[in-house]
Amino acid sequence: MKTESQIIEKEDISSLNFPSYSLNKTPEEKRELKRKLRNAQILGNIHHNKIRIIFRDETDTREVRTTVWAAGEKHIVLKGGVSIPIRRVVDIRL
Repeated sequence: MKTESQIIEKEDISSLNFPSYSLNKTPEEKRELKRKLRNAQILGNIHHNKIRIIFRDETDTREVRTTVWAAGEKHIVLKGGVSIPIRRVVDIRL
């Protein structure tokens, strides 16, 4: 999936607005995203590796390069306590 995105700093994410609806994904795309999130969390907690998270807020596709500390059912928690709703994540690039 090729997506043009605006790179932002993780500190700017808290000022964004996220719609309450999910992006349109197939069941296979959802499974693949969950797998990537698990791997991103492992890389973040054990190796402190930064990954690329591409997501959509209410206006744009954005990208942040940061460490994932936790991935729950509804949110990704980044280093510094910032979170992104999983329903708005386009892709994770390790």
